Amino acid sequence: MIEVPAALAASQEKYNGAAGRAFIAALPRRAEEFVERWGLRVTGPSMHGVASLVLPVEVRTEGIAAAVKFQLLDEESEGEPVALRAWGGNGAVRLLAYDDPTGTMLLERADEKRHLSTLTDAREAVRILADVLARLVALPAPAGLRGLGDIAAAMLARTPEAAAGLADPAEAALLRDCASAVREVVGEPGDRLLHWDLHSDNILASAREPWLAIDPKPLAGDPGFDLLPALTSPWDPGPLPDPAETRWRFDLLTERLGLDRARARAWTLGRVLQNGLWDVEDGAAALDPAQVSIARNMLARAG
Repeated sequence: MIEVPAALAASQEKYNGAAGRAFIAALPRRAEEFVERWGLRVTGPSMHGVASLVLPVEVRTEGIAAAVKFQLLDEESEGEPVALRAWGGNGAVRLLAYDDPTGTMLLERADEKRHLSTLTDAREAVRILADVLARLVALPAPAGLRGLGDIAAAMLARTPEAAAGLADPAEAALLRDCASAVREVVGEPGDRLLHWDLHSDNILASAREPWLAIDPKPLAGDPGFDLLPALTSPWDPGPLPDPAETRWRFDLLTERLGLDRARARAWTLGRVLQNGLWDVEDGAAALDPAQVSIARNMLARAG
C-alpha cells in the first residue's frame, strides 16, 4: 500500500537506531491495518518529514478528507493527541481518531501544498502566525505534559560543557549570556499549552478556517518560549535577520499575545540556548549565525 521513503528510513536510523528500524519495518503493514480499521480510502501518495509519515485518505462513510499520521512514540509525539484534543480544532487541525498503543492519528486534512511560508508578504505571514499562536497559548496546559521548568533546568546544567565546545569565545560567551537570562525566569516557567514548533511550514491553509497549525510538540510553559520560530523564518534580502525586522516581529508577537516583554526576551534567549545545546550535542563547533544575530539583538534591547 505504501512505499516507505528512503529519507524517512535514514532519519529514523540516525536518530532512533533499532527502534527506528523497527518502526520503518512495521509501516507498510500498519498502514494497511489502519486504513481497514478506520474505513479509509487512500487518495494520494504518502508524505513525510524527519520523524513521521502521513497518508492522505478519505473517510468512506462520511466522504471527508483526512490524513493518517504514523510516528514513533517518544516524549514529543506522546503529547500531540493530548494537545489536539485540548484545542478541539481552535487554531489547529482536529484529531478525529487515535490509537494509543502505536501513536497513530487520524487528522483533519489541511492543504499540504499551501503552507504559510508560501505567502510572498513576510510581514503578513508573521501577523497570521501571531494570530494562530495567540489562540493556541490561550489555554492552560493539560495535566501530564512535559514542563518548561524541568527542560530549562536541564538546559542550564548542560550549558558550561556546551560553551566549552564552541570554537569562538564570543559565541561561548553568548551561550552563557542566554543561560543567565533563563536563570532569571526559570522559577516561573508558566503553564500555557505551547506548540513548541510553530514555524511557517507548520501552518497550513484549510477549508474550515483560513489557517490551521499542525505537528505540535506540546509543552506546558511560558508563551515567550514559542516566539523564536517566527523570528527565524526566511529573510529577504540576505541570509541574516535584519535587526529592525527582528524588533518589529518581536514587538508584534508580544503585543498580540499580551506578553511581558522582559520575560519574553528571556525565554526567546532560552530557545536560542536550547537550539545551541542541540547543535553542540550533534557535533557542531559553532552556533547558527541567524540565531546568534537574534540573540545579540535581544540582549542589546534588554540592556
